[in-house]
Amino acid sequence: MDTKLGGSPRPRGDAESDFSMNDTSRPPTKLGKYEINREIGRGSMGIVYSAFDPYIDRPVAVKVAMADALKDRDAGERFRRMFFNEAHTAGMLRHPNILDIFDAGVDDDKCYIVMELIENGDTLRTYCRSDNLLPVNQVAEILFRCAKALDYAHRQGVIHRDIKPSNILLTQDMDVKIADFSIAHINRTDMSQTMPMGFVGSPRYMSPEQVQEDMITSQTDLFSLGIVAYEMLTGHHPFGGETFSSLIHRVINEEPTPMTQFRPDLPPILERIVGRALEKVPDRRYRMGIDLASDLSMTFTHLERPQEDIPAREKFELVKRLDFFRGFPDTEIWEIIRASVWQEADTGEVLVREGDIDDSFYIIMAGTADVSKEGIALHSIGEGDCFGEMGYLSRIRRTATVTAAGPVSVMKINSTLIEQVTSDCQLRFYKVFVRVLIERLSRTTDRVVRG
Repeated sequence: MDTKLGGSPRPRGDAESDFSMNDTSRPPTKLGKYEINREIGRGSMGIVYSAFDPYIDRPVAVKVAMADALKDRDAGERFRRMFFNEAHTAGMLRHPNILDIFDAGVDDDKCYIVMELIENGDTLRTYCRSDNLLPVNQVAEILFRCAKALDYAHRQGVIHRDIKPSNILLTQDMDVKIADFSIAHINRTDMSQTMPMGFVGSPRYMSPEQVQEDMITSQTDLFSLGIVAYEMLTGHHPFGGETFSSLIHRVINEEPTPMTQFRPDLPPILERIVGRALEKVPDRRYRMGIDLASDLSMTFTHLERPQEDIPAREKFELVKRLDFFRGFPDTEIWEIIRASVWQEADTGEVLVREGDIDDSFYIIMAGTADVSKEGIALHSIGEGDCFGEMGYLSRIRRTATVTAAGPVSVMKINSTLIEQVTSDCQLRFYKVFVRVLIERLSRTTDRVVRG
């Protein structure tokens, strides 16, 4: 973001001009035990170098605080606290979609943080331009992972407060890493609050409560993620605003421009999801990241193929007769039905493709399907049979392809949606799921032994 926007000074945490900062100090060759290689980026809090940890024998990234910012005694101390806040807050978190923090320290008056190195990575900022948008299904997947990561952080009491495209890293495999917790707020009774409150963050991605300096909650991050989603889907900002004052006025008072005005082919379901994330009143917004992730998970199926329209009572009767759900109370069967998606496929359609990554588990409701690996037919499965257990459990690449042998109806159960059902229903589901998985592994072992 332009530091001269509206003539106002840059609020704390604004780093949209990440690569325009100056620091005249010479780059170090070594910090602590870390061997510094080369500069790879600059942010509002420091310069980032690629480095090497000789003790663990791995490449790392080292962020060094801006030397000029530390010189003033009063302001420098505040800056130091903000700088190490990233190590403190992100160091509390362990999630595959949050950048890992390994170490922090001071060497010869240089403050540094050691973190996971994303080799040849990028940020979402690259894909927020109208001439460089990602496919819609890929955007939905990225946002889904961000929502899950934020849900995890929020449950640990951490509110990021600066979610924006340049703070969300992408690996070469297009995986997501949320970074820069330098102005994060720790909302836990067992920890003292050290970070500044008030007008903090990047104005282009602030929620109405942030710009008005009201009380913030985890929903602030979800509003910011909603702006990121809007930009990734359209290449435009939902509120526009050429000056600081006009931007703030629109965030507080005006509704976002409909996304279909910029991209008429967008599915209505995404318009609804992003619109809810951008609700100005928190009570109407998504409450937790898991709620946003659950809705996004539904879009995966919507984008792949339409959901089969089966009356609710018919679904109930079909599920109730399956061995998998034997012993489930009626109330829990209804919970499972609401947490699942029903699909149909014609002869030859691929239900699951070898090598794809998906966290869904499938049960065949009608028809048969063929299972193959590397083009070699293995066996057939039919009504009541399950597939996709390992992908559901650990989100690894699918090891086989499942193809409809004729018209097939399946119930697709997504792990994120299962997290929404009651704890009793989850426990019963996972007990049966583990039993099915053990039986599947036993049959596989028997075939190997006999072979």
